Amino acid sequence: MNVRRRLIPTAASAGAVALGLMAVSACSSSSGTAAKNGEGKLDVVASFYPMQYLAEEIGGEHVAVSTLTKPGVEPHDLELSPKQTAGLGEADFVLYLKGLQPAVDEAVAQSGVKNTVDAAGLTQLEEHSAEEHAGEHADEHADENAAEDGHDHSEAGGDPHLWLDPVKYAEVAKGVGKALEKADPDNAAAYKKNTDALVAKLDGLHAKFEKGLKNTDTRTFITTHAAFGYLAERYDLKQESISGIDPESEPSLSRMKTLQKTAKDDKVTTVFFETLVSDKTAKTLAGDTGLKTDVLDPLEGITDRSKGADYAEVMESNLAALEKALGAK
Repeated sequence: MNVRRRLIPTAASAGAVALGLMAVSACSSSSGTAAKNGEGKLDVVASFYPMQYLAEEIGGEHVAVSTLTKPGVEPHDLELSPKQTAGLGEADFVLYLKGLQPAVDEAVAQSGVKNTVDAAGLTQLEEHSAEEHAGEHADEHADENAAEDGHDHSEAGGDPHLWLDPVKYAEVAKGVGKALEKADPDNAAAYKKNTDALVAKLDGLHAKFEKGLKNTDTRTFITTHAAFGYLAERYDLKQESISGIDPESEPSLSRMKTLQKTAKDDKVTTVFFETLVSDKTAKTLAGDTGLKTDVLDPLEGITDRSKGADYAEVMESNLAALEKALGAK
């Protein structure tokens, strides 16, 4: 496989959850509970869609959720307005993913919000290196891109795209549920019930992926950017990306030639692109190699172009696309 599973030196998942909750506790008021809005709900601010989905599914009727990343905005490049930054400081509870959006990381650190949860601290991150995803020149280009736009995810502790693995996403869901229980103990039973329901849904999704991708004609898929490292690792697939972790980075000519050879050698049928970034390079590669194109959605946001109304539906669509492209039996 081209995915190197190098674990970030953190505690195991259970320990990570405990540490995450300790961080919430340390930032909480003396009573350990959060304030509520005029409707008796927790005002929850989520950094982008995967965090919004967790907050809505687990919080249910007891939370009012807003997101910093509006539909259609590519989250890696998010810049916060002064109004958004000021509004963040008024939240009762903030859920974000450190390392994905530098502007959010900085704003959260300066916000003074008592209840903040970093999803990256609720599971064990891995490094899916740019070299393995983007060919021999990837480290060079990744370093240049990181210097230019702040997308050096290795500095932040590894690949942040954990939500594309239903198993890791379920681990994060459990930690978020416990954090909400602590912040709002009056509704702890509801948060526990909702968390259990969401984890069961994610477990079911994992089972579908495991079954659907067990036997295929090829294990290799090509994507525009290296967002699917966790998914590839979980289901024993080989991800080849046109660019690296940063979806806006430009591939080298050498990388494009390497992908053409990989497509032929590994019997690849499809080049995947996504809904929030340009499909130009994907279509160029597909045209040069005679391959098809299709959408594999990294689920960084839901728009009217998304093949589903929420996380679960889009992941089902992703599974169908992979089954077709890989020749599932």
